[in-house]
This record gives sequence, structure tokens and C-alpha cells, in this order.
Amino acid sequence: MGTPEFAVETLQALVENEYNVVAVVTQPDKPVGRHQTEMQPSEVKKYAVAHGLPVLQPEKMKDPAFIEQLRSYHANLQVVVAFRMLPEVVWAMPAYGTFNVHAALLPQYRGAAPINWAVINGETETGVTTFFLDHDIDTGRIILKKHFPIPDEADVEYVYDGLMHLGAQICLETLDAIIVADGHPVSIPQDSVLADSPIKSAPKIFKETCQIDWTKSAKQVYDFVRGLSPYPGAWTMLVAPDGKETVLKVYKTRKTGRAAGQGSGTLQIDGKSLLVACADEWLELVELQLAGKKRMQAGDFLNGMKQVADSSVK
Repeated sequence: MGTPEFAVETLQALVENEYNVVAVVTQPDKPVGRHQTEMQPSEVKKYAVAHGLPVLQPEKMKDPAFIEQLRSYHANLQVVVAFRMLPEVVWAMPAYGTFNVHAALLPQYRGAAPINWAVINGETETGVTTFFLDHDIDTGRIILKKHFPIPDEADVEYVYDGLMHLGAQICLETLDAIIVADGHPVSIPQDSVLADSPIKSAPKIFKETCQIDWTKSAKQVYDFVRGLSPYPGAWTMLVAPDGKETVLKVYKTRKTGRAAGQGSGTLQIDGKSLLVACADEWLELVELQLAGKKRMQAGDFLNGMKQVADSSVK
């Protein structure tokens, strides 16, 4: 059970290692295009169809027709990767239960966007966890964990790719552990591994979540930008001298270590570099995208913009 590219890696590992995948469950096709007339299948569906696997696409997980169809496959076990919340009638159906591959080191970063939030919060390590599903989201008994370092310069795309591959590995190891133990592998309740530090959540990210707060430290803004790059992208409002505002996406920044001494959001041009004052230091903007324009290096942005030095961001 899964939908995005992240889940395809695990499905592919199951197929290539000759596990008996009896069916695939994914989201319904979505309308795309200018007139919303073309239907776009999920990445998981594309892979499943290409490999002759039956595909189920329920609108509602409690739909009696879907439940009956799912039960007809007599699956011993269900694997969930980047999907949706399941009702008990679904996750409790197989004899061996249902386990999830979650892109974080549970119990930290429960929620829909664990990869983004780990980078945004400046973590130096994350990982993947497999756990049995139960009534609450991301709270079931932990089966296995694998750790993954986050370099200071890494953006969310780098971490996403790393965890996608690691997720496929841990899925196979978890499957083997479940099979060997006849459905009862060693697993531990999350309450027994709660850290002394507060639990950090990973809620869904919306457009307003992605607006940069320049009153924070340069390090916090630096982490925020890379935690949203390349998608969905951190953004700010570029305010021209005449007060006109334009959305400016920021994909990459560079720490300068230079004390700002000016109001947060103040812009400064230093040669071919574009700097923004944060709460403590200047932060260099490296890759930008003005609304309606292409993504570009800051030097090219400066060449095409007039009065940048008199503008500000907020």
C-alpha cells in the first residue's frame, strides 16, 4: 500500500526479491492538466501495472466493496509505505498484521512530513523505522530501525533519496524477521524508547508553512530553506521601493558568519552576492526564483533586477 515515488523503491525490492505480492493498493488517479481532463496514475500504480500486479484504488478505505475485494486476496501480511491512515478492518485483516515503513526514527517525527521537518529542525541524523500499525498514527510497536546521517549542506531531496533506498532495505529485513518468527517478531512499544527530549512532530506542510521568518537566526533560516528544497520550496515576499510585493522562492542559501547589525529582512548587495539580514547574521541567497520566472543563481537574478538594493524581504 503506497502512492508516491518513495514507495516504488520498496515495491520494486519486493518484486525483484521474489516475494509474492498478490495486490497493490494506491490512491485513485488524479485529474491533471489545464482543464483537469487527463487522469494521472500514482507512481506506485505505474510500476504495478508495468509488472502485471493487480491494483486496487479505493476512494474510501471503509468501502465494503473494497474490503471484500481486499480480503479475497488472502494476504498474509500488508506493507504500507507513504500511504494514508487505515481503519482497523484493513490493518487487522492479515494473519501477520500490517507494518509501516516510516521515514524517521520513531517515536520522533510522527506525521506526514518527517523528512522535511528533520532537516528544517537542523537534525544531524534521521532514519527509517518499521512498526506494526495500531489504532493511532505512527505509534505502533517498533520492529526495526536504520539510521541515516544528514550532512549540514544536504537538502531534503538528498535525504529523501537516501531514506527511499534505506526504506526498501529495512522492509526486506522486516519481512524476513516476521516470516522467521511466524508473524511474531521481536517488537517494542514506543513508550519504552521515549527520549528525554520532547517528541518532535512532523505535520503536513502547507503553503503558509513555507514562508521564511527572517527574524530567526541565520542557521534556522538556512535549515528551513534546505528542509523545503527543492519541493515545496521556501518563499518570501520581495518588497520593492514602491511597496509592490512579489513572491520570491529561495532554494539555496549560504551562511556567512558575518554579524548583520541591520533590521531583519534588509537586503544588501556585496559584489555579485545577495545578502539578507537575519536576527544575528547575514545569510547569502544562492538560488532563487521570482514568480513567473525560472530558477536561477543569485548573480543572474541581480543582473535582471533593478533597485534590489533598495528592496527588502518579509
